[in-house]
Amino acid sequence: EYDGERNSEGERHGRGKAYLPNGDTYDGEYKHGFRSGQGTYRFRNGACYTGEYLQNKKHGQGIFFYPDGSKYEGDWVNDQRHGYGEYMYANGDVYTGEWFNHNRHGQGTYVYKDTGSKYVGGWVNGNQEGEAELIHLNHRFKGKFLNGNPVGHGKYVFDIGCEQHGEYVQSEQGKGEGEEEEEPSLLVAPKWKASEITKLTLWTPHGENPPSPREASLVAAAAAAEAVEERAVAA
Repeated sequence: EYDGERNSEGERHGRGKAYLPNGDTYDGEYKHGFRSGQGTYRFRNGACYTGEYLQNKKHGQGIFFYPDGSKYEGDWVNDQRHGYGEYMYANGDVYTGEWFNHNRHGQGTYVYKDTGSKYVGGWVNGNQEGEAELIHLNHRFKGKFLNGNPVGHGKYVFDIGCEQHGEYVQSEQGKGEGEEEEEPSLLVAPKWKASEITKLTLWTPHGENPPSPREASLVAAAAAAEAVEERAVAA
C-alpha cells in the first residue's frame, strides 16, 4: 500500500509513505519508484533507520536503531556501515572510527563502559589489529595487536613516571611424551615478559651521558611517531 506522489509514468516519485506486506513502513522520498533521498524506515521487529537512501539501499548519512538498544550513526554505502561512524553497543561500549563493509576496519577508538578503558588504534575486519594504545585508569600499553590480543614488543607507561618495556610471548602448552597434535590447541592469551624499567624522560643532547642504543631507538621511534601524527593532522 502506498500513499504519496507519483510522476507522469505512474512511478513513486517525490514524497510518500509505503506500508509493506511484511509489516515494515517507509516514510520519505522516492525517485522513479525507488527509495532515494531522505527517509525513515521502521522495521516490524522494532528497528528503525533514519537517513539517506539510494535506489532502495541505505547510502549516505544515517542513524540505525537496533532492536537490542544499540545504535549506529554515520556513513553508509550500499546498505553497509562503511566510512566513518559511531556505534553505541547495548552494553554501553562505544566505537568511533572507520568502517569497511559493515566491520570496524581502519583506525578507531573503542571505549569500554564497565572499566573506562580505551583502545585507540588499528582494526582489521572487526578485530583489534595493528599499532595501538590501550589506555587504562592510571597506566597505558603501547604496542601491536593481533586478533584482539597484544603481540610482540611493547611498553607499559605508568602515570607515576616510569615505563616497563617487554614483549608479549605466546605461552606453549605442555604435551605428554608421544602425544601428537591431531587437533590445533586452543588459543591461549599471550603472556607479558618484562625486560626493563625506564624513566619517562627521554635523553636530550644537553645531557652529560650519551644514550644507550635502546634509549636512542626509543627517541627515534618517538620522533617518528610524532612525525606521522603531525602528517596525519596536516592531512
